[in-house]
Amino acid sequence: MANERKVIITCAVTGAIHTPSMSPYLPVTPQQIAEAALGAVQAGAAIVHLHARNPETGRPDQRPEAFTPFLQVIKQRSDCVINLTTGGAPYMTVQERVQPAATYKPELASLNMGSMNFGLYPMLARFKDFRFAWEREHLENSRDLVFRNSFQDIEYVLRTCAENGTRFECECYDISHLYNLAHFLDRGLLKPPLWVQSVFGLLGGIGSHPEDVLHMKRTADRLFGSQYRWSVLGAGRNQLPVAAMAAAMGSNIRVGLEDSLWIGPGKLAESNAAQVRRARQILEGLNLEVATPADAREILQLKGADQVAF
Repeated sequence: MANERKVIITCAVTGAIHTPSMSPYLPVTPQQIAEAALGAVQAGAAIVHLHARNPETGRPDQRPEAFTPFLQVIKQRSDCVINLTTGGAPYMTVQERVQPAATYKPELASLNMGSMNFGLYPMLARFKDFRFAWEREHLENSRDLVFRNSFQDIEYVLRTCAENGTRFECECYDISHLYNLAHFLDRGLLKPPLWVQSVFGLLGGIGSHPEDVLHMKRTADRLFGSQYRWSVLGAGRNQLPVAAMAAAMGSNIRVGLEDSLWIGPGKLAESNAAQVRRARQILEGLNLEVATPADAREILQLKGADQVAF
């Protein structure tokens, strides 16, 4: 029955899209990232999806040592599932991007399932003043940015982490990415249950119309049947509408300041926890139960926090 289903909330606390000048609430330092993750867990997130940043400039930093300070704090102070990015930032090489997951052997790591245009430049219409030169360049340069995730790149991540026991949050920004995922499942490089994270509303990927959400689910159902668990994220203002729509269709949901800086029209979210609480309200309004970290480990068949290398 629907009201017996446990729904996993993932919180992506900082990411590599938004820049420090866009919001005073965006976590940048290791302490801020740790506190944001712990707050999200307390609010109801079972999984935290983590990126690192340079604490002085806020620029994305994919060196494993940049993750060390907050990984240890989060693990010591919570039982959440820690998910490390292999996406990093779109301008990084796959060799750079995979290093934290290869080093720390997390229970979960993200994995982008295809190349795409990655258009962030429309944010220049809203944000005019930047503290650091890299911020404006980051947005301007996305006019000519292809986020490379070739078959070779995807296989490189999978083979690099093959002995880690790490499962993957397979990020699918478009329908073709589901077919790419099916290709790697058929080859035996990924094993069920698949954790399919559908991404809606980012320029360069699938839109956020209800028909887009339905199309993504129908295609995943046809390709994977009972072999996958579905989660969704909506970019920007699409975050909560997509979450509500998909949760009613059987999805798990992802929120966080990586995906959206907002809590309502024109109102910045003051914390990641605030977005998790909104997501929880949606689920509870649908008579759905929020999954605990232990539930998430069982649902996704994860190896356990005692098997990671941090």
